[in-house]
Amino acid sequence: MKRNIFQALKQWAIKSQRKPLILRGARQVGKTHLVTRLGQTFQQFVMINFERQPQAAEVFKQDLDPKRITRDLSLMFNVKIVPQETLLFFDEIQQAPQALTALRYFYEDYPELHVIAAGSLLDFALEQVGVPVGRVEFLYVYPMSFMEFLMAMERQQAIDAILNQAFPSAFPPIIHERFLTYVAEYLAIGGMPEVIKNWREFNDLKKCHLIKQNLIDAYRQDFEKYSKQHQIKYVNLLFDQIPYQLGKPFKFSNIPGEYRKRDLAPCLDLLTKAQVVKPIYHSNGQGLPLGAQVDFDKFKTLFIDVALAQTALGYFPKDWLLQPGQTLINKGEIVESFVGQELLAYSDPQTPFSLYYWQRQQRSSNAEVDYLIEQQGQVIPIEVKSGAGSTLKSMHLFLATHPASPYGVRFSTLSASQYENIRSYPLYAIATLC
Repeated sequence: MKRNIFQALKQWAIKSQRKPLILRGARQVGKTHLVTRLGQTFQQFVMINFERQPQAAEVFKQDLDPKRITRDLSLMFNVKIVPQETLLFFDEIQQAPQALTALRYFYEDYPELHVIAAGSLLDFALEQVGVPVGRVEFLYVYPMSFMEFLMAMERQQAIDAILNQAFPSAFPPIIHERFLTYVAEYLAIGGMPEVIKNWREFNDLKKCHLIKQNLIDAYRQDFEKYSKQHQIKYVNLLFDQIPYQLGKPFKFSNIPGEYRKRDLAPCLDLLTKAQVVKPIYHSNGQGLPLGAQVDFDKFKTLFIDVALAQTALGYFPKDWLLQPGQTLINKGEIVESFVGQELLAYSDPQTPFSLYYWQRQQRSSNAEVDYLIEQQGQVIPIEVKSGAGSTLKSMHLFLATHPASPYGVRFSTLSASQYENIRSYPLYAIATLC
């Protein structure tokens, strides 16, 4: 299936000042498929999977000379590794930390060889061996976006229409409603490539649901790989409870049972490093960068994928297909998460992307804006309304107290429009803003 990030991979491959590339992302978001597809454009593609081929790690124990390493790998696996002709791919590289360290020497001593590394739990290995700063490049891979979903479903006309529609002109109601059903379909299926592939080929919601359950189980099996023995129960607990707190400021005290924050907080960090959970931090939003005004004690959470979150909650998503309009209205927390997932998916894959929100808590009134983003050097607030959502008190308060923000954005089931300094976009048009 086509991925937008593939263009960044192709650009990396033709660069003259190229560094070894590391793909970062959670399990099963499509990293291996992307590199394999890129490998088809080379004369030779050599993939070393350190999980399936653990003996390959022995090659790195003698020294970290890249030319000797490639010679020995060629002999061990009876393959050709030729500079400029071969793409060498180290998959599940977290299983061989010395191979991760060796990447810096591929850059320094063997820059003519194309080298890519990836791994499901890579951030834990990078924490152990350190990031070879200035000697490697990164690309961040997320679940497939709504636009990529439409591409997989062969709806190119819809993609072209959405991306080329000049704001604030709106589609006719019949087209608008159809595009909203596509959003509902995505919310049922999600952005995990294997699930989308199955949906495209078999159109069987039960099969897709089973795949999502298996993915949830795979994430659970990983807990033992990166958690200490006494932490596993807390990681499991958080994994179960985070989907219940989507769209709301996360509170450890809302987790059922007698648990202490000092036990749970480090385990939430583990899930974040595994990229199963993404924190959305509170920012004052009075200027850029947004990260300079963060309160790390106030945050919301984003689960890796909206459909997986629903699977973790035990929800079978048939209503998205049978009653898309009503379900969009009733599942506000899922729709809000969808917007966050889209903002991540359309971000620059070469840099880590952080999500922020704004909240004011006072006795007389509380206010919250779902997301804050940077656009052309300005802070833009975003509100998400699963239904029509005509009341935007929090947005108006934010704009009144943040004069440097010229306008606000609402995503909802409504058609595109603009009223004063509020720009309204339909839920299917998030890509047009990014």
